[in-house]
Amino acid sequence: MPLQPKPTPQIPDSVLQSFSLKGKVAVITGGGTGIGYQVARAYAEAGADVALFYNSSSKAIDLAKGLEKEFGVKSKAYKVPVTDSKIVTESIEQVEKDFGRLDIFVANAGTGGGGPVTEMTDEQWHRVIDVNYNSVFYCARAAGRIFKKQGYGNFIVTSSMSAHIVNRPITQATYNGTKAAVTHFAKSLAYEWKDFARVNIVSPGFFDTDMGAAPEVLDVAFDTAVLGRQGNTKELKGIYLYLASDASTFTTGSGESLFAAFWIALLFVCLFFSPINGCHVALFFGDLMSRNAEF
Repeated sequence: MPLQPKPTPQIPDSVLQSFSLKGKVAVITGGGTGIGYQVARAYAEAGADVALFYNSSSKAIDLAKGLEKEFGVKSKAYKVPVTDSKIVTESIEQVEKDFGRLDIFVANAGTGGGGPVTEMTDEQWHRVIDVNYNSVFYCARAAGRIFKKQGYGNFIVTSSMSAHIVNRPITQATYNGTKAAVTHFAKSLAYEWKDFARVNIVSPGFFDTDMGAAPEVLDVAFDTAVLGRQGNTKELKGIYLYLASDASTFTTGSGESLFAAFWIALLFVCLFFSPINGCHVALFFGDLMSRNAEF
């Protein structure tokens, strides 16, 4: 018997309506600052009720109240150390109770991890692993159980360009490794959850946040980015909204990279200084971009 296709979801005729999140509930970890807060603003503006998970920045409480007042949605802040599996699970379950459902989860919390591996302590190593990788597993497990029960859900992971390239001039093999790991974890999860949820990844380049380019890296960031600057976190709102909305119902397992200009500059350098190596880089670059949305 021929394999029968799964039903196509109901898709609005209006592209603007496709981007609406009205009636949906979203959780954003690291939601009290930087990229996370701009994602929360984008979702609230699109009509979603929003839960902000924060670790130490209690200003998230006031920011949640501000979202309610500005956009007329329900918003609440939760103090959640994402490295604590028990608290993560309890907090996500509490969001379901407080809001009645869970549609979108953005695993955005992260930490830096610069420094030579030979000089890192075990504690430093485990700290980066716990925040950048283990916490995503804790969030995915708890949110995934709700998604599976509901029969729908949307999980978005904030990774980094460091999952795909080696940054210079600083050394941060530990950080890069966690971002590469979480990227492939999310792509694999997209297949595992194919019957009830979508999973996608956003990999920002240098953005002007507390975790953006350090002072000693700014010259490299400006030089290697074709646009000659860091990104503004507001410039990420569109891609996160797209992935959370019905505009992306045929998108899962996708790694959305917000650092193409960095790749272009890197490719130019390789081509200019080494024609042979440049050819290899060009072939790799083309293959990478053509397979951007594969599992």
